[in-house]
Parts: sequence; structure tokens; C-alpha cells
Amino acid sequence: MAVSLGAQTKKHEAICGALLGISSGRTRVVDMTYALNDHSPAWPGDTHPFEAVVNATPAKEGYFTRKFTMLEHYGTHMDAPAHFPPGKETLDQIPIQRFFGPAEVIDIGNKVAKDVDYRLTVADVQAWEARHGRIPAGAIVILRTGWSSRWPDQTRYRNMDAKKVMHFPGYSVPAAKFLIARRVSGLCIDTLSIDYGPSANFEVHRTTLPAGLFHIENIANADKLPATGAFIIAAPIKLEGGSGGPVRVFAILPN
Repeated sequence: MAVSLGAQTKKHEAICGALLGISSGRTRVVDMTYALNDHSPAWPGDTHPFEAVVNATPAKEGYFTRKFTMLEHYGTHMDAPAHFPPGKETLDQIPIQRFFGPAEVIDIGNKVAKDVDYRLTVADVQAWEARHGRIPAGAIVILRTGWSSRWPDQTRYRNMDAKKVMHFPGYSVPAAKFLIARRVSGLCIDTLSIDYGPSANFEVHRTTLPAGLFHIENIANADKLPATGAFIIAAPIKLEGGSGGPVRVFAILPN
């Protein structure tokens, strides 16, 4: 049975009220971000995706600092619309209100267990809405595939075949268009890309980024969220001109 809009509004009001309970422990906060380091899975062909060098030590300078370099699309990161033109907004230009929204978690783990190249379908989204209610405008959709169980094993996470083609699940173009029509703010996934592994031309990227959505890839701890009822805070680095960059993602929900 579909959830009424009135019930959904009350649910989201309760989520916002839960913010007041963070400091007291009444509200649970889930960190959905992997730590940045030099041994996380990287996109094939990316060399030296992350490097950290000690810049000062307590023994010598009396304090500790490092400098680090990294690719924009590494670890838990956000794709800005400008990543695939005609998308225009760079990371620092995305309106900040889009970084906050109800988390709507669609679980396709049982289908991925049978087909690692599975792509979310419109029927999957419609079945989810029949159980949980219409996905609201401004929502941040999380596709939970179960792929995070392979992190940080790069070989298993990339899942390349003998021809160097990767195999992992993602969104389909029809499902992406359906979610664009729902006016969601962003799409997230627990794999290297919202496009499935064998994609040769990033067809979902080319559909959603020009429409103004952002992506969060390599999201962590999606298994700790309910299908609905959590609220996402996604705070990317404010990198001027960035096609993307690291993002710290928090989900809040009643404890």
C-alpha cells in the first residue's frame, strides 16, 4: 500500500526534529564516507590517485603537518554536473541546499547476487514507491547493491574480466530519467560508478549530470540505513572549478 503524502510529510518533519537530538544521543549519525588513503580502489588507469607526504614533525619542527595530493574522483566523492558537459556547475557552484535531503534507499542486493551487471530498472523504483511512498523532490537516492562488502580489495571491487572489462551493478538510463522526473537532487551508489561496470560511454552520467544532478560514488555503510526515514548531509570540498571531489556524507536517523 502506498504511503500518503501527509504521512510522508510528517515523517520528514520528524527527521528534521531529530537534528536536535544529535548532541544528546537521541539521534544516530551514520558516517557514509571511507577514509582517504593510498590503498583504496581507484579507477583503472588512474596512477598515484592519493599521496600524502609528511611536511613537519614534532621532533624537528615541534608540530605535525602533511601535504597531500589526490584525484578529484577517488574514494567517496561527488561528481559535479560539469564532469560531463553540457552539465555546467562545478563542485563549488552546486547550490548548497541540494546537499541536504531525505535518503531514499533502494536495495537491489538480491538481484546483484544473481547478476553482477544488474542495472536498476524503472520497475524496481516503482515497486519501491508502492511500498514506501513517492520519492519526494529534493531526495538523495542511494542504490544499495551490496558491493561495499568487497571494499577495499581493488581486484574484487573492480571485478575485471580477462578483457579488462569491469563488472559491477549500476543505474539504468530509464531509471535515471524516472528519478530526474521526480526532481531528486542526487544519485548515490556503493560502487566505483553509477554506470554499471561494462559501460563504454557513461550513458547514465551523460543523462543525469546535464540535468543538474550530482552523484556520490563509493558511498559507505549503506547497509546501515532503512529504506526511508534517514536524512542525508553531503558536504563536498569547496573546490573551485572542480569536476568533483571528496565528500563527507552523514545520515541522521532516530536512535
